[in-house]
Amino acid sequence: MNLEQARFNMIEQQIRPWEVLDPTILNLLNDLPREDFVPEGFRNLAYADIEIPLGHGQSMMPPRVEARALQALGVKASDLVYEIGTGSGWLTACLARLGRHVVSKELHQDLSDQAAKRLGSAGFQNVTLEVGDALAHTESEDRYDVIVATGSFPVMPQWLQGWLKIGGRLFVVTGEEPAMEAWLITRVGEKEWSSENLFETVLAPLENVPQPAKFVF
Repeated sequence: MNLEQARFNMIEQQIRPWEVLDPTILNLLNDLPREDFVPEGFRNLAYADIEIPLGHGQSMMPPRVEARALQALGVKASDLVYEIGTGSGWLTACLARLGRHVVSKELHQDLSDQAAKRLGSAGFQNVTLEVGDALAHTESEDRYDVIVATGSFPVMPQWLQGWLKIGGRLFVVTGEEPAMEAWLITRVGEKEWSSENLFETVLAPLENVPQPAKFVF
């Protein structure tokens, strides 16, 4: 398997056609080896347009979705980033390469441990990995420049928007199959946010995410 050719094909056939044209993101995807962040046995599929399974019913987002999220967020070198769902550590690595520091929380200890090894092998030192349920406590005094949720919510999590600094950006996917939408939420004031609908997709829900009440007739 020629991984360099596969990486080139991913960028030219998946990423660019999905309107990801930011040279910073394209260079990042070309320079950071995704194959080093996939589970054993999936190395040859690291650049395929698929969701790679991670265990616990979790999977990596397709590369084109990750690329669109990164482009929309516009992560700067001074940004403090919070990631819900570390997964393989690949998106964590991308965020860490772009931003100042990443705090990433993963529900499963083994996934966090594996991500820690991959990130350590790649030389990342600006990442803090935490284990626990990021949805268990919706109130926090911490504020972030960028927040990324790697699983979906059935409805927009208003509390998560409150974790943004003014000027901060949140990437989140909301809805239920087959109609889900990716959003970029920007905090523009103390009590004011703007919303941009980015694209339609399907993303597995975060574990333990609260479900909205359903009407019973």
